[in-house]
Amino acid sequence: MTDNRLIVLAPQDSVVVVRCGISEGETLIIGDVEVILGVAVSMGHKLALRAVETGDAILKYGVPIGSATSDISVGEHVHLHNMKSDYTPTYALEGAQTEFEK
Repeated sequence: MTDNRLIVLAPQDSVVVVRCGISEGETLIIGDVEVILGVAVSMGHKLALRAVETGDAILKYGVPIGSATSDISVGEHVHLHNMKSDYTPTYALEGAQTEFEK
C-alpha cells in the first residue's frame, strides 16, 4: 500500500511521483516499506519506489528516463544528483530550441 501522496504510474516503474509537497522527516509508506523522508520534495518530483543500483535504468511510465549515478534506496529523492539522462546531456537542455521554435 503506497502513500496516497504518491503516484505509481506503471507497475514496472522504479520511481513514484509526488502529488503534493512533502516535508523532510515525514513518514511515508512506499510499497510495503516505511521510510522517513530525508529531504523535502516538491510536487512532480520523483522518489525511489524500489532500490536502484548504480548504472541501473530509472523507469517512469514503464520506460527508461535515465540511469542511476549512485545507489538509490527506497524513498530517496531521485533527481539530477543521483541520475542522468541517457539521451540528452543535462547541459544541452538549457536554452535548447524545439523544432517548432526554430
